[in-house]
Amino acid sequence: MSSYLYELPTTGAISFAEICVDATATYTVNVADATEARANLRAALKESKRTDHSEKDHLRLVKALDDYIPYLYGLLGCIENAEISLKSEPIFSWRTTLSSGIFHNSPRISIPTFSTELIFTLLTYAFSISNLARAVVHSLGRYETERAISDAERKAKDERLAFAVTLLCKAAGLYEYIGKECLAEWERERQRVVSLGMTCPRPPDLSREVVIGLSKLALADAQKLAIRKLLSKAAFESTLTPGPPLPKSHPSPALVAKLHLECASLYSSARSLVKTPGASRSASKSRLKISFGKDKSGGGGQDETGEEVAPELRRYLADEVALHGALARKWLGVDAGEHGGTSKGGVAVGFLVWAKKELEELRSGSSSGGVMDGEREKDMRERRKARVQEELESTNTFLVGYKKMNDTLSFQSVPPQADLQAMIPAGLMAVSVKPYVKPVPAFGPGSVEYTRRQAEELELLNTEQGSGSVTPVSPVAVASGPSTKSYAGAEAYY
Repeated sequence: MSSYLYELPTTGAISFAEICVDATATYTVNVADATEARANLRAALKESKRTDHSEKDHLRLVKALDDYIPYLYGLLGCIENAEISLKSEPIFSWRTTLSSGIFHNSPRISIPTFSTELIFTLLTYAFSISNLARAVVHSLGRYETERAISDAERKAKDERLAFAVTLLCKAAGLYEYIGKECLAEWERERQRVVSLGMTCPRPPDLSREVVIGLSKLALADAQKLAIRKLLSKAAFESTLTPGPPLPKSHPSPALVAKLHLECASLYSSARSLVKTPGASRSASKSRLKISFGKDKSGGGGQDETGEEVAPELRRYLADEVALHGALARKWLGVDAGEHGGTSKGGVAVGFLVWAKKELEELRSGSSSGGVMDGEREKDMRERRKARVQEELESTNTFLVGYKKMNDTLSFQSVPPQADLQAMIPAGLMAVSVKPYVKPVPAFGPGSVEYTRRQAEELELLNTEQGSGSVTPVSPVAVASGPSTKSYAGAEAYY
């Protein structure tokens, strides 16, 4: 049981000193530091691209992003407050890893505005956090089924699993922030540069529907791990005595079923959302335009890429919807068998037969992948196949037990599937989105140094006014004076 594994993007080099104008020379060192932090991130992403999946250092990437993002917010704050101006419209180059590409080769595109840089950086941050959570889970192994594990060791690994849940809830908050806040600003910026005749593509990575879909995916992955943690003690005891009756430590099967139903609902919503860009542009299969400058096509630069979301993401969501739907029916069957008495014997058998059928169909569908599947896709497919097989064996064990009881004690008829469908309850959430909070800028307005400098100047001003001296003009007032920006729409940034 694990979460989705994201392909991380790479980005082109850029020097902020070449596009930023610091007329007062207040932020020369800070701008250089921002360039260095971005270069470190670019190097970490390139190294990750070349490294085998099992050897990737996800924590290093997260730290590189933690270092760079405050500098990026510092630049945005200075631009917004006219303390730094721009020589020309900046253009940032990123690979769009959510796009469907030939031979699994993510296209590289160049898109103008600082809003683009912020969104791709935060997306990469969310991808990296999600991959780190997956690596944490992978390091635990199937600890809850190890017969020799001690109670203390199991609890320690439960805590690591809870940490992975927290990471995924944080990633969900990041996606939600990007979808609800950043993309609205990017749309305004896009309209501005398009009005200037520039081309500004919109890959799936910059679609609000896709990004909100990723938030729901991360939350569903977190819920899935929360279910695993809830069942860890009972899973250990069930390893010794599988099948009915359930161990006393087992949580309510009805509760587990509701948690799985909510998982299936979240994955289903995510799948519908990520399919939206491809559906809305299914007639357009043109490749990405990467030329910039004046748009001579007469289309006003409103370049929709015609790309769909990568098939492995859509396949993952479809499989998770089917898996958690089947698991919900399995646990509804177990609940009827354990707590329904003799009158629910047929219901127990009916739900378990239904679950077994769906798991068998999912196993058949998971056995084959694309001809050109890469290491990442094969890894996810093999893990899913193993999980489905494990759940199929467990479901069959319960089915054999409850069917025997129904055939010898209860003698209840098995309800048709339509009647069973009417008995399915609503889902239940066990986790919640962790809202993203912007970091304090590394420099400029809002930073610790900027606030300290303002406080010192205010104190000096009060002292000089008290002594009757003439008040000098503060450096901040000079830096905040008339803007030196020389290009159209210079005040449109954060």
